[in-house]
Amino acid sequence: MTASDRDLDSEWQRKGATLSDKTVQKEFGLTQDEIVQAIRAGKLHYREASMHGNPWLRLLRREVEALVKKKHGDDFLKVQQAKTELAGVNRKLNQMKRQVAILEKRKAKLLADLGK
Repeated sequence: MTASDRDLDSEWQRKGATLSDKTVQKEFGLTQDEIVQAIRAGKLHYREASMHGNPWLRLLRREVEALVKKKHGDDFLKVQQAKTELAGVNRKLNQMKRQVAILEKRKAKLLADLGK
């Protein structure tokens, strides 16, 4: 096994270094056909995986990003990443708002019980 093979193997294990084909479609706007074509052309490495009997492809993030940059340009990649991060921030804010509402209700109940 060469050093580059070991590096590639360790990359598959590193947190955040891989993406599912579904995530690539959602976050980077690539179609399943574009992913398959890039795999066949040797531009993307992949590993097959499945969860609960549903198959999916694991792809290396750096290769996907390089493909998207080449296909759509660097600005497109930055915009897509910003949109994805914004969606995550909004999701977290909504979750926190729900938690605050629950805590406010609990606080009101406790204060009401103390006032009896």
